[in-house]
Amino acid sequence: MIQKQFAVRAAEIIKQEKSLIGLTVGGSWLSAEVDKYSDLDLILISHENLSSNKPRMFEIAGKLGNLLSAFTGEHVGEPRLLICLYDDPLLHVDIKFLTLEEFQSRVETPVILADTDDILFNTLKTTESKFPYPDYQWIEDRFWIWIHYALLKIGRGEYFEALDFLGYLRGTVLGPLLLIKNGHQPRGIRRVETRLPTADLDILKSTIATHDRDSILQALENAIVLYKHLRTALFDTTKVSLQSATELAVMQYKSEIVSSLNP
Repeated sequence: MIQKQFAVRAAEIIKQEKSLIGLTVGGSWLSAEVDKYSDLDLILISHENLSSNKPRMFEIAGKLGNLLSAFTGEHVGEPRLLICLYDDPLLHVDIKFLTLEEFQSRVETPVILADTDDILFNTLKTTESKFPYPDYQWIEDRFWIWIHYALLKIGRGEYFEALDFLGYLRGTVLGPLLLIKNGHQPRGIRRVETRLPTADLDILKSTIATHDRDSILQALENAIVLYKHLRTALFDTTKVSLQSATELAVMQYKSEIVSSLNP
């Protein structure tokens, strides 16, 4: 696999950099799911904070291979991330630049590729990873307001906006909750095609619409039904306060919108 070849070569290069502590790899590498379409998720640990020094980040990345282009990850709220495309072979590589202190707080336990004086090995032994799970109250507080927003867009004929919203809903709410229901980490809609049973995947697919009013309305209805099913299956209502009044008002508004669009 080109990912393994790149990682092994990168580790040897990092070992020569005295200012760096080491290199680890995470993502699909950990679950043995690397295939020819996989990117490579590297974590580079250093004594000094490199994420505030973009030229140094690019300099290090350039040493690891034939770097075609790269940019930092502010768009995903992660300026410590350098998203890279290498050539010979063509490979997408994400490199996260962390200090040792930052490395202690992690969502998964990576595989060590390079490690100065067993510093990373000892750090992993004495700390634990914690994957972030969604806040069910956060979702419930927003869900019905989101549905009302989508209805406004449909009523106005802004179908592209409504389609974008449905995509957001799948990635933020429906996909993660379905993955949790089936015993997986809530990684958006990552690999739902292989991780969800057929019945769950089919109802998730039913939230996909075409650029057509009736199709979008039906997809929105399917999304609502799916959310309420997942809410019943997963939420502890002694801890999550349901927004029943908001739900009732929005569903009434939905009926009015449907009636006005189909006189």
